[in-house]
Amino acid sequence: MEFSLSDKTSQYAAKLQGFMDAEVFPAEAIYHQQRLELIVAGKPHQLPAVVEDLKVKARALGLWNLFLPHSQNPAHGLSVTEYATLAEITGWSPEIAPEVINCAAPDTGNMELLDMFGSDELKKRWLEPLLDGVMRSGFAMTEPDVASSDARNIETSIEKDGGDYVINGTKWWTTGAMDARCEILIVMGKTNPDADSHHQQSMVLVPMNTPGVKIERNLTVFGYADQHGHAEVSFTNVRVPISNLLGDEGAGFALAQARLGPGRIHHCMRAIGMAERALSLMIKRAMARETFGKELIKQGVIQEWIAQARIDIEQARLLVMKAAWIIDTAGAKGARKEIAAMKVAVPQMAERIIDHAIQIHGGAGVSGDTPLAGLYAGIRTLRIADGPDEVHMRDIARLEIKPYLS
Repeated sequence: MEFSLSDKTSQYAAKLQGFMDAEVFPAEAIYHQQRLELIVAGKPHQLPAVVEDLKVKARALGLWNLFLPHSQNPAHGLSVTEYATLAEITGWSPEIAPEVINCAAPDTGNMELLDMFGSDELKKRWLEPLLDGVMRSGFAMTEPDVASSDARNIETSIEKDGGDYVINGTKWWTTGAMDARCEILIVMGKTNPDADSHHQQSMVLVPMNTPGVKIERNLTVFGYADQHGHAEVSFTNVRVPISNLLGDEGAGFALAQARLGPGRIHHCMRAIGMAERALSLMIKRAMARETFGKELIKQGVIQEWIAQARIDIEQARLLVMKAAWIIDTAGAKGARKEIAAMKVAVPQMAERIIDHAIQIHGGAGVSGDTPLAGLYAGIRTLRIADGPDEVHMRDIARLEIKPYLS
């Protein structure tokens, strides 16, 4: 395994880091002020104008769609391993940076699905504007009435009726659906209920303005109303043409795995960036505060936290890079164990470091005066999103035990 950066990746990383320092970090205060004004005006899910300004600047620098190594982006052709380094850099400012370079979830995973499994017509209608950054999308899989960590449980029905599919069901935690720019949902439901449990599901594209699609409410995260929103969406006799099917009928479970593998790399590398920022804030705060006649930075417990944070970050990064390398060389299926392991290890690591940074900041750490409270809410959620820790632990154990059963 070779993790040293290629010349191309080094150039992108340097350019991206320069953009973060010159544009993104200074824009954070502006972003939060504009968000506050929009919330007061009753528009909590409208995008602050500063983000659109930053998108123009990022695109002019060639920092655009860097996540997509497939046919739609021959300009750079980054591998998953190469992109991982860039994803970590954006994790330092997770509310802003991924979107301004058009590398934000859930659009990234949706674009990959469209690129790999969409017809030419679907690519033209939906993938191209997503790549152009003029619209956004949602991924509707999780449901409120079943344990969606096992995707085979989903109950939303997708039934054929002539040349259409008719969709009925309720989804929630459909990230991005509250944003007015969200025009399309990828919906996972059952088309083949009599098939075996791994071939009952399919994915279809459902435009947000289709009759019968209704946003029921927004879901907050620890009281935060995210700009893009996390919607509960109901589907009542929603009709879309059969041509809106992604891939083959009954292949929804396999498509979900294809989407979530690389996506978990993105999430975990951004989480490492979050941990790095928390560590930086921790050290700066400890150097600026004194308790009981001694600077915090000289307290043994603080030094232990700092040292352990560095050890944990380096270990986590190596695990993620190994998983990315296996995806590049053997595909996501070949990296199943490593993907599951990093999805458990990295959010837990980042949560612990962010928690220590909050502790060092005292009351400021849980306020809106630092990024830490927002980072904590996001990282704690990641231990549930894209599969909870316990499901991944179960998969790892089964893969470890399997050789002993043969």
